[in-house]
Amino acid sequence: MENVSAVTSIILTAYTELEDHRYLYFICLLLLYILILLVNFVVILVIYKERGLHEPMYLFICNLAVNGLYGSTVLLPFMLGHLLSQNYEISLNHCLLQVYGLFSYGIVEFTILAVMSYDRYVAVCHPLHYNLLMSPRKVSAAIVLSWVVPCVYFALNMITTARLSFCEKHLKEVYCSNFHLQKMSCFDTGVETIVGLALIIVCPGPQIALILFSYAQILRVCLFASKEPQIKALQTCTLHLVTVINYSVGVLFELIHTSFDLSQVPYNARLFLSLYFLIIPPLFNPVIYGISIRAIRVQICKLFSGKGEVNGLNCR
Repeated sequence: MENVSAVTSIILTAYTELEDHRYLYFICLLLLYILILLVNFVVILVIYKERGLHEPMYLFICNLAVNGLYGSTVLLPFMLGHLLSQNYEISLNHCLLQVYGLFSYGIVEFTILAVMSYDRYVAVCHPLHYNLLMSPRKVSAAIVLSWVVPCVYFALNMITTARLSFCEKHLKEVYCSNFHLQKMSCFDTGVETIVGLALIIVCPGPQIALILFSYAQILRVCLFASKEPQIKALQTCTLHLVTVINYSVGVLFELIHTSFDLSQVPYNARLFLSLYFLIIPPLFNPVIYGISIRAIRVQICKLFSGKGEVNGLNCR
């Protein structure tokens, strides 16, 4: 029988690539994390405090902000700790917990975006039935399911990885990933890898279908509507569509980074690819919604100035 030396910790060797400029990376990541915390907390606070914003669209935006805090907090504080201490070792349990946190963040984000697309579909295609189809009870159920279903689903997926024995402890990444962990197992994990990839591909299937259905119906309405309803529909959906595209780009970068050998690509570019979906959407979403949606923008101005203006600029 093959000798198995159980590994209880993982060394993230990719941090050695950052050592020459680790203080610069530390400052940049710290500033980004503080900014992510600030903009998301502001959006959550104004939506929570203002009863006029307790409507489906704003509640979904609030949940995007909560998930952005969750995803960035799973990783960035630990990256900052590694850069400052130059200790790149992480316990296996912590590594598995990090994998769960990052992937559950990703699926929850996509699920919330899918629910938001349905909300936009109802608003554009069935405006007279909006209050019935998006009642407080249904919105609450959609929000709860957006969190519970992905988290339970990926917890079941993680069981196969958690049961593996690992003989290799050096991981050439700045954070743990399920795909790379399975490759470090003592035994052949071909079946587990295929099952894991299949689950990751199948899981967002309903969300993708809902987004495509919603925008197909919105496009159909726009094609046969007059100019004014077309403009209103575009204004209603543009922000959400930009958010979906931005997040999809981040997921695509992560898949490229995970699935292909990018050793010939400069390390800074590889680092950007791996961190995009964990930094840019949590930073981009609250900023774009806070600036573009008048109801939120006005409340943010009131929060900081007590009036509808900041530094002499009218936010209304």
